Amino acid sequence: MDVNLSKAVRQNLLSLQSTAKSMAETQNRLATGLKVNSALDNPSNFFTASSLNSRAGDMANLMDSMSSGIKTIEAADNGLKSITKTVESMQSTLRQARQDKSFKTESYTLDTARTAVAGDNVEFSGGSVGSTNVAVSINKSTNTTAAAVTPILLADNGKQFTVSDGTTATADITLATGDTAAVIAGKINAATTTAGNGITASVDTDGKLKLSSAEGTAITVANGTTTGGVAVLGFAGVAYESKSVDEIVSSVNSTAALTDKIRASNDNGKLRIENQSTADLTVTGVASGALNGLSGTDDIGGNDVRKNLVKQFNELRDQLDKFADDASFNGINLLRGDKLKLTFNETGTSTIEIQAKDEDGAATSINNTELGIAAAVDADFDSDATIDTKLSGLGDALNSLRSQSSTFGSNLSVVENRQDFTKNMINTLETGAANLTLADTNEEAANLLALQTRQQLSSTALSMASQADQAVLRLF
Repeated sequence: MDVNLSKAVRQNLLSLQSTAKSMAETQNRLATGLKVNSALDNPSNFFTASSLNSRAGDMANLMDSMSSGIKTIEAADNGLKSITKTVESMQSTLRQARQDKSFKTESYTLDTARTAVAGDNVEFSGGSVGSTNVAVSINKSTNTTAAAVTPILLADNGKQFTVSDGTTATADITLATGDTAAVIAGKINAATTTAGNGITASVDTDGKLKLSSAEGTAITVANGTTTGGVAVLGFAGVAYESKSVDEIVSSVNSTAALTDKIRASNDNGKLRIENQSTADLTVTGVASGALNGLSGTDDIGGNDVRKNLVKQFNELRDQLDKFADDASFNGINLLRGDKLKLTFNETGTSTIEIQAKDEDGAATSINNTELGIAAAVDADFDSDATIDTKLSGLGDALNSLRSQSSTFGSNLSVVENRQDFTKNMINTLETGAANLTLADTNEEAANLLALQTRQQLSSTALSMASQADQAVLRLF
């Protein structure tokens, strides 16, 4: 059945119920730290904060990929640093080879008392000369008139003749009546100089006209275009005489096919040959029996120091590719041409693609082939010129490496800056959401204390109201 409460009791009861509800809300805020726990508390703040927190969460997920991307770039940079040091070590190897001059030499004794004959040559093959023999004559040839020609009296002017070494002939040399041997020698020298066949004319102590070839080639005097020829000169056959050691040295060093491959010098009257190669040089025309008047060993060893440096160079080159192979992180290797794509915002509209590029902007990889570093063979270290060429190539490779390192460094800076920006944005979003939903614990604690006091007062007032209703019992 219904119980009728007095007005005073009912009002105090309602006040207690209101206070209890407020205390429950305040206690919930203190327990959760939030003043907006659901959409019922404050729809606008709740959904705004939820949107801000969602965006912050999406950006936090991107932070993981950015952190991984930074490590991928750092791994590539570690590889580039090691590769750069390797290339610098290869440069040091080349410079060491260039400075080394420990080429093998042999000295040969020349028998100047021998009887010189046609074909007395010293020949070189192997080493950096190649498989085809390069011959150098150790003889001089002469061709002398049979009788004195001072002066030569000719029946007619206009007699013409040519002088040839068997390959190159002079233009017609024209004589005139009364030409002396000295005059004829002058005309011959002018013509042979123009022709460049190495033949010279002179007058010996007996007044005879003498033609000589320092290279030991046969000398041919032939009729010119005018009838009558040159029989009046009366040249005898070609004779040969030995060159001196200095003359042989000059012949060897002036032979184009031997330049920068071997070097000759005078070793106290002996012919000294230096093999400017890492491979063995074979010298033909010399033997213990003094063939062609030269005696000595027929083999000159190669430069072992430079040969060993070739091996060092190739070992360093092999390590270069291994560094590139091992510079990967999480399955991505930028030095092998892989592409790293990073997304910077939750909508995917801000991204960066990181990949090794060549000077034309095309995708590339970092390895010996792309850097233009070829494996060395012994012959590459034979001459300073070929070593300089390789040094130049390594210089270009270093420039490419430094350029790529600079590009990766710029990419790393972009990603790190974006990572810092994203961290700050997440903090801003979460702070904004917190401002909308977090409770002020100091305020809520004060509210709870006040509500507890109100509750106690309301309980006292309810008790007093109930005592007033009990006064009627005294009448019974």
